[in-house]
Amino acid sequence: MKISDARIIVCSPGRNFVTLKIETDAGLSGIGDATLNGRELAVASYLTEHVVPCLIGRDPHQIEDTWQYLYQGAYWRRGPVTMSAIGAVDTALWDIKAKAAGMPLYQLLGGKSRSGVLVYGHANGSDIEHTVDEVLRMREQGFKAVRAQSGVPGLAKVYGVAQGDGRYEPADSSLPSVHDWASHKYLMHTPKLFDALRSAVGPDLHLLHDVHHRLTPIEAARLGKDLEPYRLFWVEDPTPAENQEAFALIRQHTTTPIAVGEVFNSIWDCKALIENQWIDYIRASVTHAGGITHLRRIADLAALYQVRTGCHGATDLSPVCMGAALHFDLWLPNFGIQEYMPHTPQTDAVFPHAYTFSDGMLHPGEVPGHGVEIDELLAAKYPYRRAYLPVNRLQHDATLWSW
Repeated sequence: MKISDARIIVCSPGRNFVTLKIETDAGLSGIGDATLNGRELAVASYLTEHVVPCLIGRDPHQIEDTWQYLYQGAYWRRGPVTMSAIGAVDTALWDIKAKAAGMPLYQLLGGKSRSGVLVYGHANGSDIEHTVDEVLRMREQGFKAVRAQSGVPGLAKVYGVAQGDGRYEPADSSLPSVHDWASHKYLMHTPKLFDALRSAVGPDLHLLHDVHHRLTPIEAARLGKDLEPYRLFWVEDPTPAENQEAFALIRQHTTTPIAVGEVFNSIWDCKALIENQWIDYIRASVTHAGGITHLRRIADLAALYQVRTGCHGATDLSPVCMGAALHFDLWLPNFGIQEYMPHTPQTDAVFPHAYTFSDGMLHPGEVPGHGVEIDELLAAKYPYRRAYLPVNRLQHDATLWSW
């Protein structure tokens, strides 16, 4: 069996997605997600101009060799564009391999380690009362774990909080919009949010929170310490992670579990964090961390140090990534939890999938492959629309800050 064709499909059924479809001379095809939020066309171009020509004629079963060919063979390694492109190829090849074997992908990886995949949903509110209502609504829907984000008094726009009654979608403008930020206001407000939430939901519902890289290490340590009474499942991305040693200071001051890694794209981004046990959950995704082949290496390293996974699963990744992630999660021994933001009905129609939600869990389904396909005719009705993520500026002097 040889790869006979490969093409890139860019569409926007509610938001932009980049999909790689690989076809073989045996009639089997596979798809992979190559979406990089706000930089989608960079990956599409990388695939079209530099990767696809190298795939034609290759044996799709040689997944490891193809991964190394695209990583080591390119000389210029790592980075989100390169690794998203490699991740798309890798996911599509695993899809083909599982289809050729007539198995759901998790069986090919080694079989399931659990009955289902624990997921957490998002509850976003304009204020504390609104967020409490949203968390209770998520619990009624069956979620056993909920990430809670709230508007902060004195800040006009806050990460995770929708403007108006629609879904929260951060890529909201054809040029970057500007959000304001004040750490002291956020640090005063957030413990009040979780005090109200824990009083409303009791001890059993898992509560999570995303800081989104906003704090200095000592500010993050203070937040973790202030949140200890509320027993959070984790605090996510408390500080930018380029300096991995910054997490040593946070760990020194708090026992609140720490999750990080949705912007990581290789094992080198998290090596020190894992080996020094400065984090509890690694959040790298199938798409951005070079596919299942490389994410498995990250997870195996994490397992040595009792670090579990909590893969990124927001709607800035397509259902193709979610499907592949769920097969990975079902097999993975040191799985922790999976982020789950439901896509729009338009997106679900473009990407029909086998995974299902029930009682706080997702299951990837039993069809051969990763269980997600693409309706190319329908996708063509949703052309690409440029959309940027916002930027953040400090409220008091407009200094650019981590968004």
